[in-house]
Amino acid sequence: MTDDLDQSPADAGLPALRPQRELPFLTAALPGVGGQWKENPEDFLVEEIPAYEPVGTGEHLFLWIEKRDVAAADLVRHVGRTLKCPPGDIGVAGMKDRRAVTRQFVSVPAKFAEGVEQLNTESIRVLKAVRHGNKLKTGHLRGNLFSILIRDVVENAAALAAPIADRIRESGFPNYYGQQRFGHNGETLQLGLDLLSGRRRSRDIPEPQRRFLRRLSLSAVQSDLFNHVLSARLTDGLLNRVLVGDVMEVVASGGKFIAEDLAAEQPRYDAGETAVTGPMFGPKMRDPFGQPFDREQQLLAMSGLLPEHFTKFLNLMAGTRRPYIVRPGNLTVEAEPDGLRFSFTLPSGSYATVLLREFMKTAEVPAVPEADDETND
Repeated sequence: MTDDLDQSPADAGLPALRPQRELPFLTAALPGVGGQWKENPEDFLVEEIPAYEPVGTGEHLFLWIEKRDVAAADLVRHVGRTLKCPPGDIGVAGMKDRRAVTRQFVSVPAKFAEGVEQLNTESIRVLKAVRHGNKLKTGHLRGNLFSILIRDVVENAAALAAPIADRIRESGFPNYYGQQRFGHNGETLQLGLDLLSGRRRSRDIPEPQRRFLRRLSLSAVQSDLFNHVLSARLTDGLLNRVLVGDVMEVVASGGKFIAEDLAAEQPRYDAGETAVTGPMFGPKMRDPFGQPFDREQQLLAMSGLLPEHFTKFLNLMAGTRRPYIVRPGNLTVEAEPDGLRFSFTLPSGSYATVLLREFMKTAEVPAVPEADDETND
């Protein structure tokens, strides 16, 4: 069964999980720099790293757009309204923050090319337009390039940030889902749990948002479970250790395999060639075995969820694996008159907020609800 429209609330006693507010730090022993971010949109610059460049010919038009302090949904609505383009014909690879200056591709059918200049406003600019053969789809990006200014940092902040940066360059940082994933006060997560348990049904969600909110809320449940497994692994000193039975991912290709020979696999992991993956629970997820399997199943049992809960929404919760750590590219930290400037790249689906919290040492860096690709694509 893939929809709950006719399900009775048979699991109404399912406990209500809450997102972890106190996720453990990788660099807990190193003091943080404090500070504030996003006081101005220009404090947060993010540029999409495309998976490919448009070829110059084809039935679609790729628009390289810069927006300032504009919500992702508002950008798509502006494109559709101005060009009179149906929403379903507009393509984006990922959602970008509102309180920021961002650059990204948006695709539309090439027949709308004559109206592109009308898209320009004080807050939105089309920097270039190039034809391509295919519509841009969610996830069609390699990652994002960030340049972020943290203001109001403590004295000697640059010296405090240096050893944190060294540690993260060496071993990466925990690939948590940020709190924005779970909604205000965990409301998105709660909706997902209610749908799984039968306390609420899809028909209870207003029609205009039903498809989006159902997908987002069910994904929030998977994300919260992943955070719990990851935090337990860090707390137990196992974050950067390969265990027999781990599901590994080849960084270059994304291919998965089971770790068996630790003498061979630990050096590959340390060199950044592979990553240990954690669970995004679902019927089609590849299970580890041995100790990693026991740890994941113990967490799932503690949550009150069972495999059959996920099969109710097979199309939305098929299950996959996610790396426990992410290694930022070209991480630099530089002192500026107004604070510290952080520059780095992250793969799609990882959170700049989660990297910055290691430096700021706040329980969670404040973030707008629609934080980028930072949204998981």
